[in-house]
Amino acid sequence: MSLYSNHFLFLLSLSMLGTTGGLFAIPWCKRSLLLTALMSLIGAAMGVLDTGGNVLALNTWGTEAGPHLQALHFSFAMGAFVAPILAKMAMGGSEPRDLQAGENASQSVLSPVSTASATLALKHHLGADFLWSYVVIGTYLLFVSFFFFILYSKSSSVRDKSKASVQKCKVAKYHHALIILLFLFFLCYVGAEVTYGSYIFTYAKVFAEMKENEAAALNSVFWGAFAVCRAVSVFCAACLYPGTMIVLSLIGSAVSSSSLAFFAHYPISLWAGTAVYGASMATIFPSGISWIEQYTVIQGKSASLFVVGAALGEMCIPAVVGYLQGRFHHVPVVMYTALGTSVMTAVLFPVMYKLATASGESLREMSESEDRKALLSSSGLNEDEEDEEDGGEWNEADFEVIEMNDTLRNSMVETSLKAAGNSPSEASLQPHPGDAVDDSPVAAGGSPGRKNMNVDREKND
Repeated sequence: MSLYSNHFLFLLSLSMLGTTGGLFAIPWCKRSLLLTALMSLIGAAMGVLDTGGNVLALNTWGTEAGPHLQALHFSFAMGAFVAPILAKMAMGGSEPRDLQAGENASQSVLSPVSTASATLALKHHLGADFLWSYVVIGTYLLFVSFFFFILYSKSSSVRDKSKASVQKCKVAKYHHALIILLFLFFLCYVGAEVTYGSYIFTYAKVFAEMKENEAAALNSVFWGAFAVCRAVSVFCAACLYPGTMIVLSLIGSAVSSSSLAFFAHYPISLWAGTAVYGASMATIFPSGISWIEQYTVIQGKSASLFVVGAALGEMCIPAVVGYLQGRFHHVPVVMYTALGTSVMTAVLFPVMYKLATASGESLREMSESEDRKALLSSSGLNEDEEDEEDGGEWNEADFEVIEMNDTLRNSMVETSLKAAGNSPSEASLQPHPGDAVDDSPVAAGGSPGRKNMNVDREKND
């Protein structure tokens, strides 16, 4: 693991420690200013956790981080779903008994002192339940923080230079424009998600005239579809591209928000549109981060801008919708906001795709030029190797020719000696060994090394 990942492991462990400290201190907090400071500390730690988790997943798995990011954000949804249930279980059961005990005490004694004591006992018991819920969650976060510290201490501190160089070459041509557009994209998306989840209960009671339990069920349908689709997206991300998942989500969001904006007075349209809208909003954020990682490098600053954009959308859009809904009582501002943000995201994504693919073409041209340079250099090396091999073959041929010349010279000398012993006239008719060697077709076109060897032999003769 690189040094860059080590930094985020350390930041994640520190953010967990900060959250743990805030959770342990909140039950004993008696002042509103101190409570505000503690909640701000927890919020900052959660921001670091969100950013660090996304960047750590991208840095660890790269372009294959899609399923892991979906699982990370599914854990967010699962925690948001389970935490209120656990808190209710921690507080539930004791309240009715305490209230009944207070009522019995007030009926039997008919004294305000008994009622006051019962109320104090109820507050004390509820305070103990709150205390234990905070302690349990804080202890769990402390354990996770120690786990990140262990990973940080065990991981290698050597930076992967090859990976860093690849990331530098991977920066897109329109990197800053892509980051800004994705910032706006996440602002609209998260703002619409939080706005609809916050105001659908009120809309169901005021505009659809539903009962309280029906409105609560409609709210549960939205968040249930959201959580289930995030769980399914963990497996879908393994076989679908992030861009494909974003397009499917945008289509579902546009269709469902249009149905909610214009046909919400029909109950079937309201229920089906809410379910489809919740499912469509589930995969956009992790898929968006996985998608942008395919075209440009995402580091801490870029990921923090995404989180800031999501936080601004979560903070500003619900506030604006609440203000407008208070001014225009008979207008379903929530549904029109869902439609407007769906249109905005549907317009932003093709623009981002155009910029990303344009930068991808330039990067492709750069890689092709580098490949051509590499091929040319490798071809030059191959030519040098071929020349060396040819030289080696010539040397071997020279030695073979020399051996043949020696054998031929020896045989011809023996023949000439025999002929001289028999008849001088026949010996004069025999060809000279040197002439035979020089007239041979092998020696006529020999290499310079071979010619030098022949000249030396003639001098020795």
